[in-house]
Amino acid sequence: MTTDAALLALAALAHPTRLNAFRLLVRHEPKGLSTGQLVEHSGLTQSTFSTHLAVLAKAGLVQSEKRGRNIIQRADIDALRGLMLFLAKDCCEGRAELCEPLLAELACC
Repeated sequence: MTTDAALLALAALAHPTRLNAFRLLVRHEPKGLSTGQLVEHSGLTQSTFSTHLAVLAKAGLVQSEKRGRNIIQRADIDALRGLMLFLAKDCCEGRAELCEPLLAELACC
């Protein structure tokens, strides 16, 4: 992941509505959620939420797919992995024992 891509993803997640929506989508992987379900969960109007969804999609964090009459939104787990690796790549200057607690917490996911 490039620095620009990481900044775009972090900026997209730096809003409560988008962060909550992304975390909700991560919890619903691999099935995803319909756009309507996300709107309902957010409590926002369709048009307002669509703006937030577009920011997440532009950052590469969310993908949509058409299933019948519904548009299903899914978290891009590869993008999440890339962002997490970008942030932790130089963790502890190569001293793996300092990163073990972080890895242990992620292992239970």
